[in-house]
Amino acid sequence: MAHLETPGTLPARESELRRAFLSQVDIVPGGERLRKCIQCGTCTGSCPVSYAMDLSPREVIARFRAGDIETILRSRTIWICASCYACTVRCPVEIRITDLLYALKRVAMGKNIRPRQFPVYALSEAFVRSVKWFGRNYEMGLLTEFFLRSLKWVNLLKMAPLGLKMLKAGRLGLFPERIAGHADLKKIIARAEEIEQPREPVPVRAVTDEVGYKAIQS
Repeated sequence: MAHLETPGTLPARESELRRAFLSQVDIVPGGERLRKCIQCGTCTGSCPVSYAMDLSPREVIARFRAGDIETILRSRTIWICASCYACTVRCPVEIRITDLLYALKRVAMGKNIRPRQFPVYALSEAFVRSVKWFGRNYEMGLLTEFFLRSLKWVNLLKMAPLGLKMLKAGRLGLFPERIAGHADLKKIIARAEEIEQPREPVPVRAVTDEVGYKAIQS
């Protein structure tokens, strides 16, 4: 957990991350309900993938209050979320927890903060790159890039027998093929990347350096 420079206040790094996070929260409809969390744990009990998270959804909000955003951004939790919205549907105070986890993920990506020894972002980037190049997922290229970038090439060799069986059965392409209309798809993707969200200016909430419940009452 981050060490407080002054008791009851945030260090500069945490203050910067809080400002970035709250600017994302203001984009989420109803995001201000974050301050109403009662720490009941319903979100964690409802989450089907909480067993794989290092921080439960309830703990994410608790750590935000405690002034420990960097630990949240380095956790696996924001990358593991399955977007099922069970936590959001069941939250007794109607906090949009799923959307807030995605807001945290955007901050992590913007600040280039990654979970240690958890290269799921490498898989995501490889998938997006494959779609841009070919208009579809090129499985062999995706797995090769993922294992090489995550420095787990030994696992790639272990999967070779399975890959050979799939190749023989015609379930795995040896060489990539572009889809029809790939040029049009590239234009759509390029246009989407030009669009800035939100389109209208969003006033940034005043950031307090206090911790605890006062931290989200601004």
